[in-house]
Amino acid sequence: MLDHVGLKVRDLAKAKVFYKAVLAPLGYELLREIGPEVSAEYVGAAFGPFGKPEFWVGAGVPNGPLHIAFLAPNRAAVEAFYAAAIAAGGKDHGAPGVRAHYHPNYFGAFVLDPEGNNIEAVCHTTA
Repeated sequence: MLDHVGLKVRDLAKAKVFYKAVLAPLGYELLREIGPEVSAEYVGAAFGPFGKPEFWVGAGVPNGPLHIAFLAPNRAAVEAFYAAAIAAGGKDHGAPGVRAHYHPNYFGAFVLDPEGNNIEAVCHTTA
């Protein structure tokens, strides 16, 4: 089990706006921001559910493109994630739907974030 994951982005301000919108349907909030006045080594933002930072975006040279999948509580949340991502400027990389080649209840949606990372929301249940 992972504790947290992070990626580097060229435009931190744009990434914060994108991920704040995209992750809201999955219960994630912008929890913390670290500016240059706090750390000379890391400038970034943390998102997570229930007050725990799990996903970090930091200013710098991108270390991707990466594929990151966020667990959704249900299929409606996957659909809301996808709609929010497209509205926030993400590019379609696979509309919400069953991916039976993974398993019969694999319901996912894929978008490319502004840096070209493949961001997914996935639900493993039938509802």
